[in-house]
Amino acid sequence: MDSDRIKWNTRYESEDSFLGERPSPFLAREIERIKALVPGLAALDIACGEGRNSLFLAQHGFRVTGLDISDRGLEKGEKRALALGLDVEFRRVDLDDCIIQGTFDLILNFNFLLRELIPSEIAALKTGGLLLFDTIMVSEQLLQSHKPSYLLQPGELPRLFGAFQGEILFSEESMSGEMPTARILFRKSPGFYEPIGFQ
Repeated sequence: MDSDRIKWNTRYESEDSFLGERPSPFLAREIERIKALVPGLAALDIACGEGRNSLFLAQHGFRVTGLDISDRGLEKGEKRALALGLDVEFRRVDLDDCIIQGTFDLILNFNFLLRELIPSEIAALKTGGLLLFDTIMVSEQLLQSHKPSYLLQPGELPRLFGAFQGEILFSEESMSGEMPTARILFRKSPGFYEPIGFQ
């Protein structure tokens, strides 16, 4: 959607780095466990923005594809990758209409919520692959500036991922600070199926 592209381009143009250059604290905290568990090194970063997490994964040996709607964010990611001597494939896509191509050992979904995309993300995981999901939860304050559909409800992530063939290795919710968040680390098992009536 062009309005989304314009909105995010404006945000990424407003600052040198919208979310900073450091990776997500959750990803940085879990990276050694991830490297020990993943079956391979092909990674996909959903809604990668300026590529901070994509670049971090590339620094740890992953072959990374980053997807985002913002060409300005992706341009920043490409410049940083070049400066760091890293090879990351950045692609501009509208995730509302995205069909994930290929299969991956690791998929990140950070600061982005499109429930309808979750089955495709899990389908794109190789057997034994990991999906890290980390995004914001509903709060009275956030409801003033965010659409309710973009916010997770308490307990929602384990319920969503519990419908799929796999194992939830880690799940937590944090209500502290201005941005309450929920996180999950999911590993796909053989025999993946898409639940009937997934919402």
